[in-house]
Amino acid sequence: MPSKRMGALVLLLLFGGFVLNFIMQAASLRNFGSVFHWISQYYWLYISGSLFFFFVLLVCSALLPNVYTGALIASLVCFVIAVANYKKLGTTGEPLFPWDLRQVKNAQELSKITKGMISPYAVIAAVILIALLVYVVYKLPKIRIQLPLRFLMIIVSAAVIFGFFQMVGGQTALAISMKYQNIPWNQKVNYTQNGFVYAFAGNLKQKLMEKPDGYSRSAIEAIAQKYSALPDDTNMNANAPAEQPNIMYMMDEAFFDPTRLPGYTFSEDPLKFIHQEQNSTPSGFLLSPEFGGNTANVEFEALTGMSMYFLQDGSIPYQQRIVKMSSLPSIVSILKARGYETKALHPFDDTFYNRNRVYPILGFDQFTSEKDLKDAERFTPSGYISDKFAVEEAVSELKKSDKPTFLHLVTMQNHFPFTKGLNGTNTITVDGVKPEFKDELETYVHDTKLTDEALAYLSEQLKTIQRPTIVVFWGDHLPALSAGIYTQAGWDANPRLKHETKLMYLANFDIGKQSVGTHSPAFIGPTIFQMSGQKLPPYYRLLEQVKSEIPGLSKNVRIGSSGVLTQLTAEQKALLNDYRLVEYDMLEGENYSKDLLF
Repeated sequence: MPSKRMGALVLLLLFGGFVLNFIMQAASLRNFGSVFHWISQYYWLYISGSLFFFFVLLVCSALLPNVYTGALIASLVCFVIAVANYKKLGTTGEPLFPWDLRQVKNAQELSKITKGMISPYAVIAAVILIALLVYVVYKLPKIRIQLPLRFLMIIVSAAVIFGFFQMVGGQTALAISMKYQNIPWNQKVNYTQNGFVYAFAGNLKQKLMEKPDGYSRSAIEAIAQKYSALPDDTNMNANAPAEQPNIMYMMDEAFFDPTRLPGYTFSEDPLKFIHQEQNSTPSGFLLSPEFGGNTANVEFEALTGMSMYFLQDGSIPYQQRIVKMSSLPSIVSILKARGYETKALHPFDDTFYNRNRVYPILGFDQFTSEKDLKDAERFTPSGYISDKFAVEEAVSELKKSDKPTFLHLVTMQNHFPFTKGLNGTNTITVDGVKPEFKDELETYVHDTKLTDEALAYLSEQLKTIQRPTIVVFWGDHLPALSAGIYTQAGWDANPRLKHETKLMYLANFDIGKQSVGTHSPAFIGPTIFQMSGQKLPPYYRLLEQVKSEIPGLSKNVRIGSSGVLTQLTAEQKALLNDYRLVEYDMLEGENYSKDLLF
């Protein structure tokens, strides 16, 4: 191969590396103008990151016979990642993490979920651009590289790429000298300050939690002794049933009360049953740790009693840690040990968030997913399985069991996109909303009405179940509606409102009607144990103590018994320290808690 052509190829790939890094950072900052300001402050991060992309392009060029083809494929993959990062930031407010790429195996399901997020004109433009690039590659003069030189390019590039990951992951002196600072506790700042490639690489070895000060077996033993000594007042519930009750969790996708949004008026109340029933049964709000997505993290809190509050920003325990474990104590495993049948029901792909692998680790005996529901009801062929059908399946599972059953239902009906007609004709009009958001908001409000009807049906069916049964219903997070809908309602400056979803307890026996206020999903477990008159393990007595002081615990806002907490007392800090030590022990430590606290 002539040296001039080789030199031209190297220059072209080097230029491509700088362009790709620029595009990646523009996706993280969400505009091109801010990239220049970032480069002026962190020019060594930009230069070294661009060299990383250069070697990625170089190794891909050497792997395929046509050097341009490998570089083009690598560039397109990087561009897709940049678009995914941009869209995720716009939808959930979080950047793209390495563990998000594990969802590639669910590409077909993801295409359905994200339908409507990208303009069809953008898709057409992308297709035309790709076709043009393929044509250019075809027309460019063929460059032949001798095999020894190809091997050398691959070895050198692979060594540099590996060295880059080691440099970033180890936070070496070289990385620090270029102003790299790993900021896992605030991933938005992490990506904004360090750039996409450094932040992404730094997250590859990211743990869920850093080891807290004072962690040891003796510390966990002391905590176990402290909370084991606390009185268990669950037997004081005079209305608790004599026999073990069925317990059903119903975590409803993207459900909240849209009538809380000020400035909008509705042609009818979409939540007639909920609003009518909420004063005659324990109800309130759930403080979700998420907004617009990451359902698995809300589920993680509810099933394990562990809090996302202590985990590194952007963590997804199901994908990063639990899937690698053999077992993990949870309300599922506790009830299973007490003679319960443990069942999960999710009318969608069973591999999403690795649920098919995580559920057995948590203690579930049975998992019914979309593939097992061949005749499932949908309002339209392209819609998700309806909440009503999911509830019917749940009731059927409860009725056919002759043993007490714990059933965990995760619905899908209200998932993004909020496409008009997806769940039938909209039946509620919303006034006061800007024209560009009207169809979207009315579609979502219509969907919540369908959920309200499904919950009313469940309430009636509870009366037909002979075994005492208690249900806890909640929305996992607020929907990823267009940001303008929340902005117009004045919610942007109030993190509490953007994280409160509806929470309601229902039963076919007397559980009272006192409001439960606002609490985190991690505290559903002790509440259920108390309502059903069941003994609290020491770990759940710890949770009950935390709940009594800080019922709403999230990175976005902390809620005490009298409102938002800006400062913590010494007692509250001590409680959270105990909580943190136990959570670390179960997730990253030696799991002494398994024998001591359960």
